[in-house]
Amino acid sequence: MTASNPTLMGTAGGTFLSVIPNLNSEDVLKTVLLAAVGAVVSFGISMVLKFVIKKYKR
Repeated sequence: MTASNPTLMGTAGGTFLSVIPNLNSEDVLKTVLLAAVGAVVSFGISMVLKFVIKKYKR
């Protein structure tokens, strides 16, 4: 079963528009803050692992 592009876009648009009225501004702010914290932690861990791997390769 394949979905055509208009069907896919209609489904995605309908889902998006049905979710918008149910979002609170606090939820959006919390999501943005948690995403930022997750990105910073992920970057930090990547840098630490890169340093550790480089140190042990010598």
